[in-house]
Amino acid sequence: MSTPAPTELTDLTITAAADGMAKGDFSSEELTQAHLGAMEIAAGLNAFITPTPDLALERAKESDARRATGDAQGPMDGIPIAVKDLFCTDGVLTTAGSHILDGFKPPYESTVTTNLRDAGAVMLGKTNLDEFAMGSANVTSYYGPVKNPWKGNDGKDLVPGGSSGGSAAAVAARIALGATGTDTGGSIRQPASFSGIVGLKPTYGRCSRWGIVAFASSLDQAGPLTRSVADAAHMLGAMAGHDPKDSTSAPIPVPDFAAGLDAGVKGLKVGIPKEYTLDGMPPEIEALWTQGMDWLKDQGCECVEVSLPHTKYALPAYYIVAPAEASSNLARYDGVRYGLSLDGDSLDEMYEATRGEGFGDEVRRRVLIGTYVLSAGYYDAYYIKAQRVRTLIADDFRKVFEDVDVLLTPTAPSAAFAIGEKMDDPVAMYLNDVFTVPASMAGLPAISVPAGLDANGLPLGLHLIAKPFDEETLLRVAQSLEDAAGFTARPGATP
Repeated sequence: MSTPAPTELTDLTITAAADGMAKGDFSSEELTQAHLGAMEIAAGLNAFITPTPDLALERAKESDARRATGDAQGPMDGIPIAVKDLFCTDGVLTTAGSHILDGFKPPYESTVTTNLRDAGAVMLGKTNLDEFAMGSANVTSYYGPVKNPWKGNDGKDLVPGGSSGGSAAAVAARIALGATGTDTGGSIRQPASFSGIVGLKPTYGRCSRWGIVAFASSLDQAGPLTRSVADAAHMLGAMAGHDPKDSTSAPIPVPDFAAGLDAGVKGLKVGIPKEYTLDGMPPEIEALWTQGMDWLKDQGCECVEVSLPHTKYALPAYYIVAPAEASSNLARYDGVRYGLSLDGDSLDEMYEATRGEGFGDEVRRRVLIGTYVLSAGYYDAYYIKAQRVRTLIADDFRKVFEDVDVLLTPTAPSAAFAIGEKMDDPVAMYLNDVFTVPASMAGLPAISVPAGLDANGLPLGLHLIAKPFDEETLLRVAQSLEDAAGFTARPGATP
C-alpha cells in the first residue's frame, strides 16, 4: 500500500495511526515528519514554546526499530504527541509559560512523560500555557497568547481555553495526535470544549504529579487531550500508575481503560445536577445538555435529577484554596538556584527584582490572594473555612453517587471567546470554570466530549463526572455520547 499523504497522516486518530503502523502502511518516522511539517505551517497559532524536532525523529526511529523486531510497546508506540510545558523534561527547556524560568533545563524527567516515553510515545515539543497554569484562556503566558484554530463567523482570533490551551490547539489543529495537559480547576476539560476535542481529568492520584511544576498541589492532575474517547483511554493507560516518588499517587493497578468502551450503557443511571442551570446561560448550551440526556436515554440510560447543594460555593472556595497553595509553591522561585536572576543591593532586593520582573500580572494576583488568606488573622476565616466547604462539596458527590453511576453537565458556560475579551475582569474570567471546578475540588474523574456547535459555528462540550477511580465507566459513557453526537466538525485553515 502506498504511504498516505502528510495531510492524511495528520488527520488520523491515535488508534488509527497505531493500526496503520502495525500493518506497515507507514512508519513512525513518516508520521512524525508529517506532524513536524504541520507544526511549521501552523506556527502562527503559537501552540508550542519549544518544538523538539530532532528528539522527535530520534524517538520515531527507535520506535520503528522496535516494531521491526516485533517489540512494539503498545498503542502509543511511535505516536507523535505534544507535552504541556509544565512537565519537566530532561535536558529540554521547561518554562511553565513564565519569564522566571528562563533557561531552565531540568536534569530529570517527570513521571508522566517518563511513562509515555517508555510506552514509545514521540514528543514533538513543549506546548504553550497560561503562566504556571493560572488562567482559563491561555492569554497569561510570557510567550504570548495561543490562538484557537477555530474561528467564529466574525473571523476574530479566539482563545483556545486554558491553561492547557497550547495542547488543546495542537490537537485540534492536527499538529499532534494527542497531548498532555494538567487540570487544577478545569484546565484540561474547558480548553477541550473550546477546541472541539476530548479532554480527560483522571481521579486525583491516578497520575503522578512528580516532575510537574506545581500550581495547587491538592488539585493538580495530569491527563490527556485527544480527538477521540478511545484515544484518551489509550493515552491515559500509558500515563497512569503508582509512583513512590509522589505521596499523593494512588497505589492501585491501572486497568485497560479501552477494554470496555463498546460495552454500552444500558441500565446505567445518569444524574442531572439541578444546580448546574445558571441564570443567563446561553440557550444553546442548555439545549445541548438536554440533547445529551436524550442521547443517553436512547441508549438505555435512566436520567434522574439530583442535587449538589454546595455547588454554588465551589468556585469561591477554589479561589481561596488554589491561590493559597500557589503562594506556598511559588515561594521557591527566588532567582538563586535556577531561572531568571536579577541583581539587587541586598538579598531582599534581588528577590523583589527577580519576582517583580519574572512573574506576570495573573500570577502576582493569585500569590497576593493566597498570601492574604494564609496570613495571621485570616487563615481561619478564609483558608480553613474553604477547606471545610470543600469537604461538604465532596460529601455531596459521595451521596449522589450512591444512587447514580455518572453525572452529566455542560463543560463550560460559553463557547470560545475572542482574545482580549474579559482580560480586565478577573471574576468573569474565573467563571469559565464554574462547571468544572466542583469535580476538581472533590478529586473526581471527569471528561469533556465535543457534542455540537453554537450559532457562530464554534464547538461546545458535554461534561461527565464519575466516582473516584471509575474512569472505566466514565469512558464507557463518554464513548456512547461520542457515538451519538457524531461530532465531525473541524477548524478551518490555520494562520
